[in-house]
Amino acid sequence: MFLSDEENAKAISLFKNVVQLNDAIEDEAKRLENLVKGIFAGNIFDLGSAELAEVFSRDGMSFSASCQNLTPRPWVIDDLDTFKVKWNKKTWKKVVIFVDNSGADIILGIFPFARELLRCGAQVVLAANDMPSINDVTYTELIEIIAKLKDENGQLMGVDTSNLLVANSGNDLPVIDLSRVSQVLAYLASDADLVILEGMGRGIETNLYAQFKCDSLKIGMVKHPEVAQFLGGRLYDCVFKYNEAVS
Repeated sequence: MFLSDEENAKAISLFKNVVQLNDAIEDEAKRLENLVKGIFAGNIFDLGSAELAEVFSRDGMSFSASCQNLTPRPWVIDDLDTFKVKWNKKTWKKVVIFVDNSGADIILGIFPFARELLRCGAQVVLAANDMPSINDVTYTELIEIIAKLKDENGQLMGVDTSNLLVANSGNDLPVIDLSRVSQVLAYLASDADLVILEGMGRGIETNLYAQFKCDSLKIGMVKHPEVAQFLGGRLYDCVFKYNEAVS
């Protein structure tokens, strides 16, 4: 069994509990913030980062503790309050998410967030790497994970998944050149209302200042000292950069 398979299995066993804790938060703004913190917490468990891998092996997986121990707000880039206002309007009909790592990142971070978007009536496209790169989840791996997370009715903890699509990004690196995505993804993204780039490679190092014709969100944890210094933040600080569509 590959290491990513082990981490996927651990994360899948925790998925139900994470979703139930999110669903128990009645205030929508607080629930959204908890989901966002879940994405950051999931992004911590990156076995491609030597420092984080050491912490992981020493302390094991403690997802809830990671959510509690994130760098406090305001983060180095923090547009969450503006994002909350737009979220409440429920105007996004199609959301494309460029996902990052296997394990807790995709299963406990992205999937609860994507499930909430589905529950709000949006179509969600998850774009994953074509080939393995460090700990990045691949297109075929993502399909397998979804199959394991769905119940016998094809739902994600009571939420219909008919509007959940998976696309091959055509990429094989932790960073991404958005001018070189697969034709299928380009077609699926052509009418997107919101594009989300998750992870330091895709969301911070290569596309932090990319402009889109639709709303965009770059979200990730700062895992390299050089990137933290460039942004004027701290190591393991959080980036939540939201931009409305460029007219």
